[in-house]
Amino acid sequence: MNQHFLTPRELEIFELLIDNETTKTISNKLSISEKTVRNHISNVIGKLGVTSRTQAIITLMKNGIINV
Repeated sequence: MNQHFLTPRELEIFELLIDNETTKTISNKLSISEKTVRNHISNVIGKLGVTSRTQAIITLMKNGIINV
């Protein structure tokens, strides 16, 4: 699996999720709506074929796409 199937924004959001940021905090930091943050999270979950953001984070970490 390579990271090129995820957009830079999707990666950025998941890196912030790993830092334990909330959807609201992420939206404020990135100057986007909470709905947009949730859409990006849903897109990544769909691309990875998992059912939760936690599973997405684990998958991204196991494949070396994002780091703690």
